[in-house]
Amino acid sequence: MTAVSFPGTSTVLGYPRIGPRRELKRALESYWEGAASAADLRAAGAGLREQTWRRLAGLGLAALPSNTFSYYDQMLDTAVALGAVPERYRSDTPEQTYFAMARGTAGLAPLRMTKWFDTNYHYIVPEIGPGTAFGPADPGKPLAEVREARALGYETRPVLVGPITFLLLSQGTAPLDRLDDVLTGYAALLAALADEGVAWVQLDEPALVADRTPAEPAAVRAAYDRLGALTRRPALLVAAYFGDLGEALPALAESPVEGIAVDLVRGGVPRHPALAGKVVVAGVVSGREVWRTDRDRALAPLHAVQAGQVVVGTAGSLLHVPYDVDAETGLDPALRDRLAFAEQKVSEVVELAALFGSGARPQRAAVPSRPRESAPAAEPEGRSPYPVRAAAQAGRLSLPVLPVTTIGSFPQTGELRAARAQVAAGTLAEADYEALVRAEIEHAIGVQERLGLDVLVHGEPERNDMVQYFAEHLDGFAVTRHGWVQSYGSRCTRPPILHGDVSRPEPITVRWATYAQSLTAKPVKGMLTGPVTITAWSFRRDDLPLREVMYQVADAIRAEVADLEAAGIGIVQVDEPALRELLPLRRAEQFGRGTREGHRPHPHPVVGGQLGGGLHAVLLAGEHGHPHGDGERGRLVHVCCPQQRAAIVLTDDLADRGVQARRARRLRRDADPSGVLLGALQAQVFEFVGEDDVGGPGVPAPGDVGAYVVGPLGHGERAGAGLAEESDRTEQHGDRRDHQDGAHQDEEHRTVTDPAVQRGPLGGCFGRGRLGPPPRRGPRPHPRPPHTTALGGLGGVRPGRTWRTRQ
Repeated sequence: MTAVSFPGTSTVLGYPRIGPRRELKRALESYWEGAASAADLRAAGAGLREQTWRRLAGLGLAALPSNTFSYYDQMLDTAVALGAVPERYRSDTPEQTYFAMARGTAGLAPLRMTKWFDTNYHYIVPEIGPGTAFGPADPGKPLAEVREARALGYETRPVLVGPITFLLLSQGTAPLDRLDDVLTGYAALLAALADEGVAWVQLDEPALVADRTPAEPAAVRAAYDRLGALTRRPALLVAAYFGDLGEALPALAESPVEGIAVDLVRGGVPRHPALAGKVVVAGVVSGREVWRTDRDRALAPLHAVQAGQVVVGTAGSLLHVPYDVDAETGLDPALRDRLAFAEQKVSEVVELAALFGSGARPQRAAVPSRPRESAPAAEPEGRSPYPVRAAAQAGRLSLPVLPVTTIGSFPQTGELRAARAQVAAGTLAEADYEALVRAEIEHAIGVQERLGLDVLVHGEPERNDMVQYFAEHLDGFAVTRHGWVQSYGSRCTRPPILHGDVSRPEPITVRWATYAQSLTAKPVKGMLTGPVTITAWSFRRDDLPLREVMYQVADAIRAEVADLEAAGIGIVQVDEPALRELLPLRRAEQFGRGTREGHRPHPHPVVGGQLGGGLHAVLLAGEHGHPHGDGERGRLVHVCCPQQRAAIVLTDDLADRGVQARRARRLRRDADPSGVLLGALQAQVFEFVGEDDVGGPGVPAPGDVGAYVVGPLGHGERAGAGLAEESDRTEQHGDRRDHQDGAHQDEEHRTVTDPAVQRGPLGGCFGRGRLGPPPRRGPRPHPRPPHTTALGGLGGVRPGRTWRTRQ
């Protein structure tokens, strides 16, 4: 038996914190706008924490977590607790310092932000370098939550980001070099919690399930040997989720920690003799998906775990799912009965714990059923040689050598958002709303023509979101009303639910693209979201292989491409900002062989597995079944990707199509650490466009644009992804576009009057040859927003309108 018993048979590793009706979002924005005090904000947070604990206890959960609440992000909270606050952010009050790091100030950029592993949540990246000064550890936040819960009658388990994950996800040349300093801070935090009478502390270490260098498991062993040897500390539960512990398992199992939480949804049952003396929290209820848990499939691994004490839990935090499916009264009842949001998942954990404790066994073998295959779409019969296609495109499009365009949407106005809400409420006629949409398209075309752009966009005023809009027009999807999850800070998203076979009952974008084209003699691009991004940013079905789900979506997008061409649209852009987001965390699982049955394999040897499935889905979306392919009609398909190295493998099969690789500020070798994708560039056509992330207000100098002209030019573009996420054309102070519903957001405000800024950042081109120079380094003169999940366009910023920074 274990030396320390875990308090109960059921727990969760984390819980949503934004509030069932986004109460925290509104409290944050009210505080940021100056309409509420710091005390008001703290009171709102305390109310949400109390609501969470009472609800978890009411559902029967045995062991409650605390310190899972955050006003912005848990990594930021950890940096503050360790005193790792860069001097430039220190301010008069703790709140001012905290939000300066998260959001920046006038003239000071925020800390960098990036995706939390393969989720759609974004975390703040701490700066930990050789010169980072760690202040005295501050246990104030976790201690305060322990005391709040205790006053309500609940003993809780504080949750902290673990030291290895904290350092590996921080920005620095060799962050693990500061491990000893960070462990000193953790020792102080653990001592303070032990003095408060806390029995258990959870340390989250999801970084351990990804590929690690040979030295890193040794660092894990050293870190937890040191923490485990402390005499003043609570019992330690190390939680590793999003996959299998792999080589880190022996280091943890043989350390003095009392418990390990493992992900049995994405990982296997851990096997190690030392687990016989430990608590294992067996994560059999997914914290990532929204489907009800199969009891038999969950019971089987529970009985397979060999440990001193087995506790039933979630595979990860429930932060990534909505609160309560019972609130979705508009969903089809048959679909709703298949779903489990956070509350339902807690109930599943409690129920499974009772079944497991009673000795219940699976009633049937937990063998995955054979997934059925969807019928492959017809493959194009072939294409003319590239020179023929290029000549046809040049003749049809008549573009200059280095054409200028923008990558997508203009900002949504407050008037548009209000009108969309009125249509949903039945207080505005559809015809009146469409008249407003046409007026916005006319404005977008006029702005681009005045600026002298060569390839125009219609601005996408009819779309509430780049994924939800298509989900609302495709069969096989459902959208929720209250299914919000936190993306970062106060930003929330409502992922669609991809629950059935996908098909396109009618054209989606054609009438708006053709209306825009009727307003100008210049070519207007058709604007589509790609199949990988639609799949990645949805809660997707689990009864088909992921690859097949993407192919179904690709077939629907391909049909839309064909209709756009038939309507006279000569250029189609397919946005794929999530091209790499469905990849497994371990590289060995990313590059398998294979492709869709009935379709040709991708010609490059590395394109297989999950990455190959995603890339092939993009290629399918770009085809349209014309017997001569796209070239002899003169159509150009443009694929907008978030990372240049992710785009390279596309160029083998898209030699006459644009592959726009955003040159985002945090592009690093981690996009392709082994260089295997970079090798695909040899002798391939590659478009190097989007000189910088246009989420920021900076404008590259003319010389910067020329730096990316890397060879003989074919078709080209000079605009990165854009400003729709981070700018607005509204008169109302504090009102900005939300990712999916246009609700009030926060923001710092900059009035933009410089015509150069209005035009937006430009840079890059198509070409054949070498890569251009690396991204610029060093601080920026203005605050810049994060590289967020949704991509936008030119921004349509008018003189005197507000420019907003990060939420």
